[in-house]
Amino acid sequence: MSLLQTLSQELQQMSSAGTLKRELKLKGPQGAIVDVDGFGEVIMLTSNNYLGLADHPGIVEAAEKAERDYGYGLASVRFICGTQTIHRTLEEKIAEFLGTEDTILYGSCWNANEGLFQTVALEEDAIISDELNHASIIDGIRLAKAKKERYKNRDVDDLRRALEATKDARNKLVMTDGVFSMEGSLAPLPEMVELTREHGAFLVVDDSHGTGVLGKTARGTAEELGVFGKIDAYTSTLGKALGGSHGGFTTGPKVLIEYLRQKSRPYLFSNTLPPAVVMGSIAAIDLVQRDHSFVTRLRENTQYFRAQLTQHGVPVREGIHPIVPILIGDTAKAITMSNELLTRGVYVSGFGFPVVPQGAARLRCQISAAHTREHLDRAIGAIVELAGKYDVLAA
Repeated sequence: MSLLQTLSQELQQMSSAGTLKRELKLKGPQGAIVDVDGFGEVIMLTSNNYLGLADHPGIVEAAEKAERDYGYGLASVRFICGTQTIHRTLEEKIAEFLGTEDTILYGSCWNANEGLFQTVALEEDAIISDELNHASIIDGIRLAKAKKERYKNRDVDDLRRALEATKDARNKLVMTDGVFSMEGSLAPLPEMVELTREHGAFLVVDDSHGTGVLGKTARGTAEELGVFGKIDAYTSTLGKALGGSHGGFTTGPKVLIEYLRQKSRPYLFSNTLPPAVVMGSIAAIDLVQRDHSFVTRLRENTQYFRAQLTQHGVPVREGIHPIVPILIGDTAKAITMSNELLTRGVYVSGFGFPVVPQGAARLRCQISAAHTREHLDRAIGAIVELAGKYDVLAA
């Protein structure tokens, strides 16, 4: 069998199992309501556009002005000829926003995670990772030559075991998502800060779903949980709450950031972020710092959505995050419900094995500050109706 025949066979199997992903075409900008080719205008409940900034006029204007003032791109990597003053402005602004010393920009948070572990963790070191960390963390750790340990999701006792198992390592890095993207659950950061300090480990948090989302001033999971300023380093993204475009970063101690500038391969060998993304991201952070109503409205929308679904018997995983998983169980049923919701004007993604454990398939709703109460009520009505039709309401 040839390579293409093998791939074709596997694609057919995915199609038959109902797990083949399809990409829907949006005919306009990302927002609370989107125009989907073939379905018309629908309520968007499956985007990381948490603050509703993806089509904000001020951010769009900043991006357009950046292209006029700084051009379309840099055509190279930064250490050769590709840095501009605005890149350093953004890095400094991120550091100030998250209470760190310095920041290094990457093409995405995937690149940031890919570029961290292989650079700083060598054979004599150890990396300790939550078992449900994002795929980018898993792949990034695989590239490192250090010893690897996993601990059970959000289990501080098992983290202690992993730290003790690596006590002879020269350096120990503990890595966790701030928010776990399939669950909407938060890492136990206060306990982790205490434990990593006790064991002399370096704590890194990927706060891609927390930055701009959690905390009174949108500074993320650490602010939400009362340990802002106590995390050793973060990786995160500019592609979710902070404008929804592209780009990621690592932010932390100056010595770490400077070392990454010298040796991190995704940074050294990838074109720097285009000016439009940089200036749009600066505008997004400025807006969030200036106007806390975005995160307040997001929190209110999330509380309302969760409460209404729970009141109607829809099995929602508990939490405070705008990621709201509706537990379905069967993968085919979750995909079918997702497809049927779309025909009813609600865009929600269904996830099943192997993205989530076998038997834990779900609809993952994601709330935005841009949603109005009318949007949420329409979505809640459609979800409750289908949950009854497919027998997933609580008894």
